[in-house]
Amino acid sequence: MAKKDYGAESISILEGLEAVRKRPGMYIGSVGTRGLNHLIYEIVDNAVDEHLAGYCSEISVTLNEDGSVTVSDNGRGIPVSKHPTAGVSAVEVVFTILHAGGKFGDETYKISGGLHGVGSAVVNALSKTLSVTVKREGKVYMQSYEKGKPLSPLKETGTCAKKDTGTTVTFLPDDEIFEKTVFKAEMVRSRLHETVYLNPSLKINFEDKRPESALKECFYEPDGLSAYVRELNKGKETVCDIVRFSETTDDIEVEIAFQFVDVFEENILGFCNTIFTQEGGTHITGFKTKFTTIINQYARELGVLKEKDANFTGFDVRNGMTAIVAVKHPDPRFEGQTKTKLDNPDASTVVANITGTGVTHFFDKNPDQLKAVIECANKSAKIRKAEEKARTNMLTKSKFSFDSNGKLANCESKKPSECEIFIVEGDSAGGSAKTARNRTTQAILPIRGKILNVEKASIDKVLGNAEIQSMILAFGCGFLEGYGNDFDISKLKYDKIVIMTDADVDGAHIDTLLLTFFYRFMPDLINQGHVYIATPPLYRAKPKKGDGVYLYDDRALEKYRKEHEGESFEVQRYKGLGEMDPEQLWETTLNPETRILKQVEIEDAILASQVTEMLMGSDVPPRREFIYEHADEAVIDA
Repeated sequence: MAKKDYGAESISILEGLEAVRKRPGMYIGSVGTRGLNHLIYEIVDNAVDEHLAGYCSEISVTLNEDGSVTVSDNGRGIPVSKHPTAGVSAVEVVFTILHAGGKFGDETYKISGGLHGVGSAVVNALSKTLSVTVKREGKVYMQSYEKGKPLSPLKETGTCAKKDTGTTVTFLPDDEIFEKTVFKAEMVRSRLHETVYLNPSLKINFEDKRPESALKECFYEPDGLSAYVRELNKGKETVCDIVRFSETTDDIEVEIAFQFVDVFEENILGFCNTIFTQEGGTHITGFKTKFTTIINQYARELGVLKEKDANFTGFDVRNGMTAIVAVKHPDPRFEGQTKTKLDNPDASTVVANITGTGVTHFFDKNPDQLKAVIECANKSAKIRKAEEKARTNMLTKSKFSFDSNGKLANCESKKPSECEIFIVEGDSAGGSAKTARNRTTQAILPIRGKILNVEKASIDKVLGNAEIQSMILAFGCGFLEGYGNDFDISKLKYDKIVIMTDADVDGAHIDTLLLTFFYRFMPDLINQGHVYIATPPLYRAKPKKGDGVYLYDDRALEKYRKEHEGESFEVQRYKGLGEMDPEQLWETTLNPETRILKQVEIEDAILASQVTEMLMGSDVPPRREFIYEHADEAVIDA
């Protein structure tokens, strides 16, 4: 084949919003449920920006029966006059041109969330239809779009009272872009509730008009972050009162609330301009560092730590802490388009200084509560030292026996970017997978039965579990995150960790146990996109003439039967991966060219944590209630 010259004509120029439709993941993260819900959040964030500017007190979000969403606010309304350079209305500019909006000026929005001018345009680009109605200066204006393109210029459609202002946006996600276009009300509700915790004077109305999930409620939390911490700690034994303080320095507003509970974990959530920074950032670093320093100083003053003693670690000090660190920054910088990590150095300095003042002021006035917090740190340090000893013993004893016991069939390549490890249940499936795999890039780690449910287990039992030990050693990135200082995601030996289990109830249970372990003890594996679930077929249909076809669920089988009605064919049901010969396993589940992998994502970390605790914990009634409530949502889907 002749090589084509690489010249100027090789460079494609995508006009208008074509780039968004061509590469939606660059703008909203994914085209799955997470990206779908992100559309709502972008429009809501614009309304919240109006609230932060002092002009909006109420927002309404409605999931309509036809699958569309309506978001309205009582802010000032998007400007409607003709833009001086674009030659069309400011409304059309906002909804059709990337990086256009009021957030780039220094006066319109001092603080803003959103995606700095791409939010409305991106939502428009990824919607089959979108309409915007603006009430401003006693008049009503409207404009409609299809797949990002205006059907006509902005039109004046009526009048209204001059005090009646705001913007209403209704959009229908494009099913050509998204894998699914059905919004999950629970996730949307959680995000909206979170928003009002961060904005105590804002009210958000939510309504689901879909008959199967009809619901109407109002979110309003005048106690703000204190109410948020109280909600996160609901049902847990508290160690101290909720501590809350706020201050503004160098135009950076900081508000922090925290409380300690009698639970061996920390839960610190960060926000910048009301946007959840899932991966933390400089504001979280500033808070953690300063808090650790203060507690160590107090511990030495009170004689809990002697001169010969090492300081408490950050993990010791934060054991049992639930905290919200919220900053409002006039010029935030984030790592990544979807804003999961704050990158402003000045945020760390300001947060640290305000933390020092606020924490010291509270504990100087409440010495008994200070002693209770220090006791938590002391208890954590003792447990940590015992675990470090157990960990050392585990690694020393297991290092050589693990490599020689035949469990892990490693791959030949040493380049993590091209390597993947498959966690396979059972010796039979493990044997087939070892034969079928690409030995250069694919490693196989068989596990026996169901691993430990870490949500119910003590740390020593987690440490002692053979299957968990095998995974920790195989991954190569150190020990359990948060329970030692040597977890390093950069040392991960495999770019993809693939859970490969049978397509039945037992397989699904094993998937859940493994995901619970990763989520609780190695969350960065999930947060940074390394965890996947393989999708083996349930059936193979083989006609008398022609090639066989793999079918991945019951719906696919039913469709095949209808399409081949009257024809003669055999259907093979795979009860487990072990029933497939190596060639079939390669073709359906291992071959990167033909397999189906589902990447594990966490859209709402707070909701995910609460659901994990409920489903995998020891408290039965909430779990039973949840299952009854969501039973009709369950589907058989390989």
